[in-house]
Amino acid sequence: MVRTKGFFTLLLAVGVAAAQQPIKVDVDASDASRRLIHVKMQFPVKPGPTSLLYPKWIPGEHGPTGPIEDFAGLKITAIVSGKVQPIGWDRDPVNMYEFHVNVPAGVSSLDVVAEFISPPESGGFSSGSSVTSQLAVLSWNQFLLYPKDVPSDKLEFQASLKVPTGWRYGTALPIQSESGNQILFKPSSLTTLVDSPVQTGANFRTIDLSPNGGTKHYLHIAADSESATRIRDEETKAFRNLVAEANTLFGAHHFRDYHFLYTLSDHVAHFGLEHHESSDDRVDEDSLTDEDHRRLAAGLLPHEFVHSWNGKFRRPAGLATPSYNEPMKGGLLWVYEGLTEYLGEILTPRSGLSNKEDFLASLALETAELDGKVGRTWRPLADTAVAAQVLYGARNDYSDLRRSVDYYPEGTLIWLDADVTIRRLSGGKKSLDDFCKLWAGGASGAPEVKTYEFDDVVRILNATQPYEWATFLNERLQSTSARAPMGGIEGGGYSLRYTTQPSAYWKSQEAVRKSVNVRYSLGFVAKGSGEIIDVRLDTPAAKGGITPGTKIIAVNGREFSPQVLHNAIGDAVEKAGPISILVKDGEYYKTLSVDYHGGEKYPQLVRDNTKPDVLGDIIAPKAK
Repeated sequence: MVRTKGFFTLLLAVGVAAAQQPIKVDVDASDASRRLIHVKMQFPVKPGPTSLLYPKWIPGEHGPTGPIEDFAGLKITAIVSGKVQPIGWDRDPVNMYEFHVNVPAGVSSLDVVAEFISPPESGGFSSGSSVTSQLAVLSWNQFLLYPKDVPSDKLEFQASLKVPTGWRYGTALPIQSESGNQILFKPSSLTTLVDSPVQTGANFRTIDLSPNGGTKHYLHIAADSESATRIRDEETKAFRNLVAEANTLFGAHHFRDYHFLYTLSDHVAHFGLEHHESSDDRVDEDSLTDEDHRRLAAGLLPHEFVHSWNGKFRRPAGLATPSYNEPMKGGLLWVYEGLTEYLGEILTPRSGLSNKEDFLASLALETAELDGKVGRTWRPLADTAVAAQVLYGARNDYSDLRRSVDYYPEGTLIWLDADVTIRRLSGGKKSLDDFCKLWAGGASGAPEVKTYEFDDVVRILNATQPYEWATFLNERLQSTSARAPMGGIEGGGYSLRYTTQPSAYWKSQEAVRKSVNVRYSLGFVAKGSGEIIDVRLDTPAAKGGITPGTKIIAVNGREFSPQVLHNAIGDAVEKAGPISILVKDGEYYKTLSVDYHGGEKYPQLVRDNTKPDVLGDIIAPKAK
């Protein structure tokens, strides 16, 4: 799948006879409820020094996130003179992910055993919590080693998996045979293996989303309770619409079949991770049964599904590395993630997973968070992509100054602007949908990778609609203006305004996150219990001395609650004095005065009736 770079002459020199027979990896997840995964591997080898690598740079995670600290119990043995003999290994003193082994004379294979410790409840990506007593999401890169200096496309693995008794599973990895709770997979390249996680659980449901007579698409649902897997007929219909809308958007697909691995749990890390023929999608347990959770989760599967085309098939050259230990370069993540974010956001209402009201409310929230950020005046959007590997793990405090992985939401604004511009220049005859067909369409077939650079993006945009696209993109990528790019919103028939009433989407976000967001009035976000998460600079809160990490104890002399805070903001509209906020800062208490009288403020997109409703047309269903 990953395009290799150059000819590797070291294949014979490394001591691993990769081309002779598959490397075997047997994973026993029957102990998953104890968060221990048992691993056995067998490497065909030749005598002499060799090096084995643990995957470090994980595709889609955009950073060196391989959880080497949880790879434990490593032991290597071989048959020497007819007897099992331990083989010593040394960790490289510089690269913690590399193990050196000297293979004795006469040895043709190495046997490796190890344990993987799945962390308890924790955030992050796939290295975060992935196992509960009822389910597990298993990422192959966490359980294996592979020989150095051989590209992942050239390494053949045969994997087997043992799941807990009675658990069912879903995966895109082709199956050779099954016996009880033991699965033997067909031999595949290391690239395909790592790109094909397995989801398994006691409460499991599979729904066929396939078009009539078309390529197979499946929704696999694993949850911590049986009731959480119950999906409404209308939502099943919307997921089927998603399949139709995405294939209509691109005009072709690049997978043999596709598997959504939808994990519903309050005790695993929450994220989405793209793969070529599947996606690892993890959300709260109530995401199919509670309206607030459903509203916020609606865009996850559309985003990850789009990645099969934009991110896996079309991939920046800097991210298409030949192995999992070569650093990736994220400079084009505003395409990889930014374009995907935009397309996922418009496919969500096109499919019926959300409605126009929620689409506009979400877009307003994203735009308001970007607009006026102090960090925009020193860090251009391009740098947030280059620095992605450090920004993913950055804290939330003073994000206004630091900036985060803004190429997601600002990518939405840039590609919306491009979409509106194409429609305007072509007199409505073309749109970004036409770009998508040229960009990632073509002929349907098995997974492959087609890399690109900046000039390729410009070339395909010009093939869609001639324009000064290089200038258009560079102006937005290199800008240090405090204002967010709103050309797409305004050209699409709307403007960003502020109202005194929160949208349903805003209320759902506060309810699910158990937070209170007064970012656009006082200037901060806090937990429902009062801990300050983030403060925006140059706001009444910041000027009054509110800082991240402190905790609100009382507002205007009354014990804090979100409603008490909202009441104080409303009362201050007609009162001359400042709002009094008692905070706990470490072991100390202090009373702060926040001088604000502007009332509640919530972002919304307001319709400009002097212009066509282009946004409405963009999110209208397109599949027939």
